[in-house]
Amino acid sequence: MKGMNAVQANEAKAPRAQETKRARLPKAVRTMTVLITGVMALSVWTSVPSSGAAVPKLDSIRVAIFINTSKYKLETGAATFSAAGALQVGVRQPSGVIPLFQTSPGETVRFSLDDYKPLLLETTDYMTALSAVKRLKAMGASGMMTASSDPRGKLYQIAEGSYASAAEAKAAGDRWLKDSTLAGLAGKSGGTGMIGPLHLDTDLIFASKAEALSAAQTYSAAGVEAYAAIKQNGSAPGVYTVVVGAESDQTALGKAKAQAQQINGALTLRQTDADASYILIRDDYTTNESASKPAATLYSIPAAGTKLWLSTDAPTGIKLMERYNRSYRGQFEVSGLNNKLAVVNELPFEQYLYAVVGAEMPSSWPAEALKSQAVAARTYALYQGFGFQIAHVVDTTLSQAYGGIGSEKPATIAAVDATSGEVAMYNGKVIETVFSSSAGGASADSKEIWGSDVAYLKSVESPDSSSEKGLYRWYRIVLPNGSVGYMREDLLDATDQTSATGQPILRVNADGAKVRPIPLIQDNVPVVDQANRGTLVVQLEKVTQSNEMSWVRGTYSSADLLTMMNGKLQKPVSGSISTLEVSQKGPSGRPIELLANGQKLQVKYPDLFRSAFGGLPSTFFSIDETARMTIAGGGGAIRNRPTASDSGPFYLIGSDGSARELKEKNVFILNGDGELRAATKEPGFRFIGSGNGHGVGLSQYGARGLAELGYDYKYIMQYYYKDVTIVKE
Repeated sequence: MKGMNAVQANEAKAPRAQETKRARLPKAVRTMTVLITGVMALSVWTSVPSSGAAVPKLDSIRVAIFINTSKYKLETGAATFSAAGALQVGVRQPSGVIPLFQTSPGETVRFSLDDYKPLLLETTDYMTALSAVKRLKAMGASGMMTASSDPRGKLYQIAEGSYASAAEAKAAGDRWLKDSTLAGLAGKSGGTGMIGPLHLDTDLIFASKAEALSAAQTYSAAGVEAYAAIKQNGSAPGVYTVVVGAESDQTALGKAKAQAQQINGALTLRQTDADASYILIRDDYTTNESASKPAATLYSIPAAGTKLWLSTDAPTGIKLMERYNRSYRGQFEVSGLNNKLAVVNELPFEQYLYAVVGAEMPSSWPAEALKSQAVAARTYALYQGFGFQIAHVVDTTLSQAYGGIGSEKPATIAAVDATSGEVAMYNGKVIETVFSSSAGGASADSKEIWGSDVAYLKSVESPDSSSEKGLYRWYRIVLPNGSVGYMREDLLDATDQTSATGQPILRVNADGAKVRPIPLIQDNVPVVDQANRGTLVVQLEKVTQSNEMSWVRGTYSSADLLTMMNGKLQKPVSGSISTLEVSQKGPSGRPIELLANGQKLQVKYPDLFRSAFGGLPSTFFSIDETARMTIAGGGGAIRNRPTASDSGPFYLIGSDGSARELKEKNVFILNGDGELRAATKEPGFRFIGSGNGHGVGLSQYGARGLAELGYDYKYIMQYYYKDVTIVKE
């Protein structure tokens, strides 16, 4: 769902998310304790709509796996399918599916668009071709290796991508060949070649694919660039044929025709019929590690007008290699849309929900939580309508996480079946059941996240703390050299000593113990420092490892913040940032306005603060301005730091009355309450937060918490979505 992270269907990895921390919400705990006493009465709330409005229904749903639209883009140069049983492949038309061919059980087939592609390399040497396609993959390109016959023998061709015009393809080819490794493999070929969608029809008809392939190889070996193809027109069945050339413009097509007729004057050649579909057939070696035989057959389909339909009777479904090798129920439609390959999975609606619930919530969670997720997911999908041009939804959290058959578990299937057809409605209409991983103790009001007031999306207390169960505790510590950071509890032992300010002193119990910037192991983030066995450190605080309920991010410098915010604000911040503070909060306590140097940070709506600060888990946070302090000077003068004029030296007066310049980056301050605070000389900013995701609507961890308290799924839904009814057809 909007603004949330996909959830893994395993207990170690939690569901969706967003938010920040507010105290620890003892009130919420008290509230839940009281609510549990009324569970039996509340769980039988009516699910009959007072308006008697019709409940919407969807028999099947179309899920875009790869698609290119203004709303969502996820592209692939090719789509590779297989099934334990045979795959039936046909052309889908309004009147039905016209069969084209059937694969052998377990056979792999690939599909790409018959469009413009730069031809980067042609070689008879398989290892050179293999090195080239691997190099393209390493650079993030969509490389493809196919093979055909040639007077020199088997010729391997390395092409790349999928482009709407010859100019785009040439520009891409020139760009890739700037890579010295790829250019070296390509040799002095004189520039980028081209594969295009213009072909010549031979009018030859063959009884089988094998015969068409054999004929094409014969012509190619004689010097005619020929390809086996399937020709399909209108409602007529497809037939196997041979076409000549794969050119990018009419001039090149004319040259191909002249060359072919010079070699074989008996060939009747004319440009392929614009009203017919020509599906070219090639041997594909893209995923091979051996030249012994192709890994798959590649079918190149027209960029517009042709929709291929893939189905199987195999109970294990259809596997799509480019989407993490996932297997899917139902059928697949493969076509061209907006000049890119579109791959859509169509399946029964309720079976789609089996996988959504499993992808969004761990199957080990209580049944009533899973049921609430099922109703929320069903309602959300219906609310979306046909939102993606040729599909209802996509398979990411822009819609809902959908991982195919692998995401299904017996418990998620049972949750969907138990709530079959049930949806949430408000005033006779299906609602937008947005949800997130963890509300962090209180769900958000829609207005404080997206700026829009929705009657059923209001803030409520949320029991989300189960995400903290079993996690390590971490100490925020000060090393003898003044470094400040977090160390995990198992690396420290208590002592009976305290600092001069009364803080506990701990002893490091391992060599090379790492001090980290936040209470979480992050392999890609540098550590603050290290300490060896026996080192004594001062404890500042003890917190739970960062998780969906509570988290820490930072410390960030002014330069860090400016880099993160670049391009994310409606009006950029000028100059360095000295102060960053919350100036307004919404109903749940989430910041809805922030000031940098006293000036409002301008975003379209508050949820964008998450991305503005480098991808915070939620917007439920407070800001620790590490350089912010109030200083009592001589004669009772009071001075607040930092200010725009804080460019000079910073002096401290000791207990003996002597002054010295502060040169260390860290300052330790004992406030009026006797608490020791780690401050910094230069401005720094830490975000202390709770929750994960936007926090609006149902909290997945909150649903778990309510279910563990004994509440049923209808109550959970009506708790998070104010004044809704749960309705079944």
